[in-house]
Amino acid sequence: MSITSITPELEKINPAAADFLPLLGTDYIEFYVGNAKQAAHYYKTAFGFQSLAYAGLETGVKDRTSYVLVQDKIRLVLTTPMTKDDPINDHLRTHGDGVRVIALWVDDARKAWEETTQRGAISYMEPTVEKDADGEVVKSGIKLYGDTVHIFVERKNYHGTFLPGYKPWKSAYNPPTTGLKYVDHMVANVGWNQMNKWVEFYEKVMGFANLLSFDDKDISTEYSALMSKVMSNGNGRIKFPINEPAEGKKRSQIEEYLDFYNGEGVQHIAVATDDIVKTVRDLMSRGVEFLKVPSSYYEGLLERTGPIDEDLAPLAELGILVDVDDEGYLLQLFSKPVEDRPTLFYEIIQRKGAKSFGKGNFKALFEAIEREQESRGTL
Repeated sequence: MSITSITPELEKINPAAADFLPLLGTDYIEFYVGNAKQAAHYYKTAFGFQSLAYAGLETGVKDRTSYVLVQDKIRLVLTTPMTKDDPINDHLRTHGDGVRVIALWVDDARKAWEETTQRGAISYMEPTVEKDADGEVVKSGIKLYGDTVHIFVERKNYHGTFLPGYKPWKSAYNPPTTGLKYVDHMVANVGWNQMNKWVEFYEKVMGFANLLSFDDKDISTEYSALMSKVMSNGNGRIKFPINEPAEGKKRSQIEEYLDFYNGEGVQHIAVATDDIVKTVRDLMSRGVEFLKVPSSYYEGLLERTGPIDEDLAPLAELGILVDVDDEGYLLQLFSKPVEDRPTLFYEIIQRKGAKSFGKGNFKALFEAIEREQESRGTL
């Protein structure tokens, strides 16, 4: 899992955050998809994930099929329903392919469920013990925005490949990885005037603190705007920015997402790399498409950022953005949506000390997204 250390500011704001709900990291992210076999092939081919585990008819699971992929500390689960009446079909009809489960690695899943439900969370899964020959896993869960859920996973007494009910997935086809390391953060899009509701949820129910806030003056263009607040748990390993639309002349990317996803959900997943130039080159060579900013973005870049230990030529060639804060700088690039609906996309990020989220790039990024919206006729 991510091993980002706690910031002194967060510790000061929320000293009790790690006391009642210590989170060890992101355990896995589960997508509901129309065809898990094909989606798994895409994530292996395009993003360099590796085969890890499988559950389906051959393992005694009759209602769904799941493929588990891994790259360093990132685990993705791709799940497809096997019968026409399975409730997963409702999720697919409404949202298309998308994130259903954000699973959090905990030391005590029973306590995590008790603490969060006592503070007002709606239960999704009461504490449940799953066993096989490799030990046992305790899982519990709570409901979030839209149809998204958190599942708490306690695996200290389990030594299998992934979870009980899964078998190792052996495949002769495992393209090389692309250097993705861990989940840096995951961003939620919520409806009009819903951001503060979910900020309060993470504060009161899960003990998170509001690390950063951005309003429509920070994130806007001539045409559209959004509001965002970044929530972080006590040890800083889990970060969830939460976006809502703001008034603008035209329809923002958040409104477009909400319309096509038919509700609130995960907008993008930011994954970390130690060498963004190499990672992005590799991803592009495999067919992953990225947003592009005008070449004028790089004119006077060092005057805006100050000295950075980077060669600007490959950054400009690939469209990689740079931003700074008091602790360093970061490099980031955003993919185009990876579904036919303009919903989920990925951020590739490399941190060189910075703990921020690219505030200086918001305008350039928004304008790049608006150009895509205009080509889709949805601006």
